[in-house]
Amino acid sequence: MKLQVERDPLAEAVAWTARALPARPTAPVLAGMRLQAGSELTLSTFDYEVSAQATIPVTADEPGTVLVSGRLLAEIVRSLPAKPVDLATDGSRTTVRCGSATFTLMLLPAEEYPTLPGMPETTGMIGADAFASAISQVAIAAGKDDTLPALTGIRIEIADDTLTLVATDRYRLAVRELRWTPVTPSLNTAVLVPARVLGDTARALTSGAEVAVALATADGNSNDGIIGFEGAGRRTTTRLLSGEYPRYQTLLPSEFEAGTGDEAQASEAIGASYDGEDMQIAFNPQYLLDGIGAIDSDIARISFTTPTRPAVITGKGEAQPDYRYVLMPIRSAG
Repeated sequence: MKLQVERDPLAEAVAWTARALPARPTAPVLAGMRLQAGSELTLSTFDYEVSAQATIPVTADEPGTVLVSGRLLAEIVRSLPAKPVDLATDGSRTTVRCGSATFTLMLLPAEEYPTLPGMPETTGMIGADAFASAISQVAIAAGKDDTLPALTGIRIEIADDTLTLVATDRYRLAVRELRWTPVTPSLNTAVLVPARVLGDTARALTSGAEVAVALATADGNSNDGIIGFEGAGRRTTTRLLSGEYPRYQTLLPSEFEAGTGDEAQASEAIGASYDGEDMQIAFNPQYLLDGIGAIDSDIARISFTTPTRPAVITGKGEAQPDYRYVLMPIRSAG
């Protein structure tokens, strides 16, 4: 393999692809990043759960495929000056030259690298910025406890042209609805996607206008369900999570206390207005900050029922808000 490529697109492609490198690879080749050079350069990583792939234009004098240490390549590329980069393979090593800098990478056995899963057929399209914003609002409520794997995911419910994103760690719940453009308008299904993968993917795909979502559900045989996302020359797939997801609809209060007529209204020192009966309620401060910070509004509306029931945080003046953050109270010391 022998090629030349601009430093910036190479650095972006390597950084994107390195996301799927396993922290503790179960086999040495899984620490590798595969480079396939032809009319363009395709970089790939795969750990049997998550795959990542990026394609960029190159000038290739000699096409070929090599496997090198992904983390080492990422460290090298980050340190290169803003000049064209030459990659050339000679025997058992690949040389990276850029300006006055030269690095040598030992090759890994490319023939032992696993085959990446194919991208399922496109299920629908969604705006990249809207998708990233929605994921960030919901991911804050996803669980971190790997002993409860279902709660570490974001549930994606598809109903015609509406996506509903849901995450909960049992102490809080985030729900966000948004529009998308399905290929099959009558599609109605729900899948569970690892929150960490989904968050990283959504943030990294905002360089394009739209993201293609490709879904293949489990067939009950040997094929596990996977979901893929693609945009701006980048694609990723991840295996879907399994397990029962909580019936989150029961956590959404259907009514709230509210004062009317001459009942008391008070304005506190922080500029909050309150409508309803006097109440003392306590929350985990970080969880409360997370919810208020996720509201896309200059005013947060917090609705209560009783001190022991969940509160709902939404934006101002929204009769049917597209984002709801439900927070369980904690027992006050007083």
